[in-house]
Amino acid sequence: MMKQKSGRLATKLSTAIGLAMIAGTAAAQDCTTRIGAVLPTSVDWGRPIAETAQFVVEQVNEAGGVAGCQIEMVLRDTQVDPKVGVDAAKALVELDGVQLLLGAVSSGVSMPILTSVTVPGNVMQMSCCSSSTAFTKLAEEGKTGGLWFRTFATTGVQAAVGAKVASDQGYKSVAILYKNDDWGQDLNKLIAADFAALGIEVTAEVAINDGQPSYRAEVTSALAGNPDALYLGLYPNEGTAAVREWLSLGGTQNMIMANSLKSDEFRENVGLQYLGNALGTDTASPRVASADAFVALYKERFGGEPNGPGLSNSYDATMIALLAMEAAGKDATGEQIAAEVARVTDPNGTPVTADASGFAAARDVLAEGGSVMYQGATGNVRFDANGDVSAPAVVWKFTESGTEEVEYLSLTQVDDFIASLK
Repeated sequence: MMKQKSGRLATKLSTAIGLAMIAGTAAAQDCTTRIGAVLPTSVDWGRPIAETAQFVVEQVNEAGGVAGCQIEMVLRDTQVDPKVGVDAAKALVELDGVQLLLGAVSSGVSMPILTSVTVPGNVMQMSCCSSSTAFTKLAEEGKTGGLWFRTFATTGVQAAVGAKVASDQGYKSVAILYKNDDWGQDLNKLIAADFAALGIEVTAEVAINDGQPSYRAEVTSALAGNPDALYLGLYPNEGTAAVREWLSLGGTQNMIMANSLKSDEFRENVGLQYLGNALGTDTASPRVASADAFVALYKERFGGEPNGPGLSNSYDATMIALLAMEAAGKDATGEQIAAEVARVTDPNGTPVTADASGFAAARDVLAEGGSVMYQGATGNVRFDANGDVSAPAVVWKFTESGTEEVEYLSLTQVDDFIASLK
């Protein structure tokens, strides 16, 4: 079933590309360059991430493509499964010959792809959403080859803001349920330390595995310490099952959620009536004109607000990667594309907007040997030496129609709070 859904989406996206190429401007090209995308299209929160990336491709093709060729995004579903993700990435690199790979979302999927596919294959990998600090460590050890970038801030931001929420709410004790993968283990380690730094007792740290028929044993263990609140570092499928067990056993409705649960599926399957005291965290776009411009573009294209997780990050990841391809030139290798990322996110470069006209303007600047300052959905993106970014943060809650912002923390506020924990 999942593979069939993924295939239909891939077909729809390929059809959209074909129509864009036929109905495009007179400048339509007679060559095509493929890029790869490994994203979880078989889950409700993953499809919009893929659709947002495809939206960027449509705009770039409208602007004339990359290095004289139209772009075709070959999309494969990861099913949020490391083995499926690695197999998908191998097919894109070894069979389709892509030099640029977008994805994955989950750190537990991105990591094996990076270490076993893209780094050995000298392919650039740009993730919208993987946040584990394990990538930072790998880069510091020189094991990413400069081929890894992500437009989502590290897990440290979400952990710190989650701890701040608990402190602000006056919780004295918290139990943690976390997904038993690279991302969840990293998040659990960080937020447990942040809770401790704020004097909040962690009564239990319980790992949750995929696909179990029941989580009663794990939930019972988490309930044993009678915590004031529950922290959830889970995805919607196991998150829904675990929270249902938690509530049925008398657990508190005081919950703090990672951004992975910012999902209509989770809200609807648990029930809004049980989530009134639940607060979520996420990284956020800065309060700048380029972020507002993205929201307007998204609403025009999709008919609604970009409320799901990772959408602005997916937009920026795709646009920056394609700008780097443009800067690198036709038939560029993954290493050459990665080397140009700094030139298209140069704080001293010519400012360009994150749309078709901005891409066309960037092409002219780059052709003359200049650099550009990309101004996107998450602001003026800056990568450090490890391919990491910093970001503001937001606290949110569920509403009948989606989510609503409760508190916004600027980049300075986030950095200052993280510093105070140390």
